[in-house]
Amino acid sequence: MAAASSTLSFPVINMEKLQTEEKPAAMEVIRDACENWGFFELLNHGISHEQVMKQFASEIQKLSEKLLELLCENLGLEQGYLKQAFAGSNGPTFGTKVSAYPPCPRPDLVDGLRAHTDAGGIILLFQDDQVSGLQLLKDGEWVDVPPVRHAIVVNVGDQLEVITNGRYKSVMHRVLTRPDGNRMSIASFYNPGADAVIFPAPALVAAAADDEERAEAAYPRFVFEDYMNLYVRHKFEAKEPRFEAMKSAIATA
Repeated sequence: MAAASSTLSFPVINMEKLQTEEKPAAMEVIRDACENWGFFELLNHGISHEQVMKQFASEIQKLSEKLLELLCENLGLEQGYLKQAFAGSNGPTFGTKVSAYPPCPRPDLVDGLRAHTDAGGIILLFQDDQVSGLQLLKDGEWVDVPPVRHAIVVNVGDQLEVITNGRYKSVMHRVLTRPDGNRMSIASFYNPGADAVIFPAPALVAAAADDEERAEAAYPRFVFEDYMNLYVRHKFEAKEPRFEAMKSAIATA
């Protein structure tokens, strides 16, 4: 198993800088994070742990959509493209999950959560700011996602990888158990609607090709619900065979 590393500089975006002359530098951090990490942390996002759950969910959903607009800008897509791509007939789906990881006397024997990529669109996580445990796989090494007070951890899901034709990457991540301290987290998932048809954005397919007439998408077109039916059976496996399975299913349909 690859060893954990904390030597790399984890990407952090201060959202206040997006309103200043420092925006280009902040947007470059977002681009690098989405293309090379699949994760980043947000500071000064305006959301507090103390908000009641209903208000919390509403504000997190608004923040998710604001991030999608920033990603559209970063990718050179028209504003609203990603939100519309997730919409389906009834709009995107949104949910929040609270997880607790109690102390484990033998963390070498027990995983908190096995390695996986997330199936959906964009994920926003309040992780415990005292007890670490979340790691992502980067360049063959497990990298700690550092706990930062009041920060939100953002990660790219499989659907964004497909829509961006592979420019953005969903990456394997896991949660380790710890011998001391309870770890809590609140994860919110902004996903496509069940009947949303997911496919690489034509503009990004064309941009990736030397010859626009020969441009080919690197990922198949599929209905999100069909992908989820496959994902629940293969969550803790590599994502690439899932994409290939969807491609094969379409070819034989």
